[in-house]
Amino acid sequence: MARKSERPPLVLTAQQRAKLQDLSASRVAPAREVERAKVMLGYADGVSITELQRRLGFSRPMIYRCVDKALAAGVQMGLKDKYHRPHEPEISDEAKAWVVSIACTKPKVHGLAAELWSISALARFVGERAQAAGFPRLANAGKSTVWRILDDNDIKPHKIRYYLEKRDPDFDRKMQEVLMVYRDVSLYTEGAVHDARPNPIYTVSVDEKPGVQAIGLTAPDLPPVPGKAASVGRDYEYVRHGTVSILAGIDLHSGHIFANIEDRHRSIEFIRLLKQLDAHYPEDAIIRVVLDNHSAHISKETMAYLSSRPGRFEYVHTPKHGSWLNLIECAFSKMARTFLRHIRVTSKDDLKQRILKGIAEINASPVVFRWNKFDLGVA
Repeated sequence: MARKSERPPLVLTAQQRAKLQDLSASRVAPAREVERAKVMLGYADGVSITELQRRLGFSRPMIYRCVDKALAAGVQMGLKDKYHRPHEPEISDEAKAWVVSIACTKPKVHGLAAELWSISALARFVGERAQAAGFPRLANAGKSTVWRILDDNDIKPHKIRYYLEKRDPDFDRKMQEVLMVYRDVSLYTEGAVHDARPNPIYTVSVDEKPGVQAIGLTAPDLPPVPGKAASVGRDYEYVRHGTVSILAGIDLHSGHIFANIEDRHRSIEFIRLLKQLDAHYPEDAIIRVVLDNHSAHISKETMAYLSSRPGRFEYVHTPKHGSWLNLIECAFSKMARTFLRHIRVTSKDDLKQRILKGIAEINASPVVFRWNKFDLGVA
């Protein structure tokens, strides 16, 4: 290290000085760079090392190193740390791969009760078995170490990402059939009457929403109070009165919803909905029904009723696990977001009446749901 008398002065350009002044006053830059900027500004102004130490409170070796780097390689180097070769990592790539391999299995595979790993449980398991596996450095690894290894490999063993496996071998064909029906509906007006069709065809999407709970209050709701309570107050306790099923169909031409509220969903209840559709439409019309393969839809009793009305109903089946293709689901979603949301009733009969009232309100201003995207493999 050269003595003070041997060090030449540090000459700064106007641009370098302005940059150092901005950096020395910064509150967001790294502290070490702020300190070094102050040292170089003072030295460039002719302040001695001793005076810089007194003014800034920094150690003399730190000031010497900063000045020497600036004189040798420029102002920019004076702001940075000297490069040093890092230590070899104590946890090898093989050890990290071993941790990742454990994280990619379930705890029950290793004789534990849990279904998924928590970070603490995984760290504990790794620590207990690291020595025997030949990775002694991991014997004392904590949660943060294990978390960093998992994060570097984008592994989150404590989370579940759900997916739906395609189990219907005819999924694509059935999907195309359903979308062809929706395209046909979009092409024609209500009833789809035109020269090529002597009989009108009405298309109805049918499904059921089971398990709608009849939940009752144990204490009256408290209304909002201006300046005191902004929302409705509700007791945590509740009473279960049972469940009902909504068997419904929506006319894709008009948006009208047909619905029966039933205690169960059997063939007899489904036939009751078909009879409601049969009574609603003209005698010469064909009722095209989009529905899934629920047992009530294809049971012997249902088939017997359909055979008693030959040519009246035409089934179009959605593929297995393809309920999202059925537009009645849009109506069910609307019900769940409107009158079914936070609903409280005194009995199952009360729930049935409330649901029918809500559907009547929707039918007063019906919405025609359209399928607008037809490029899912349909020519």
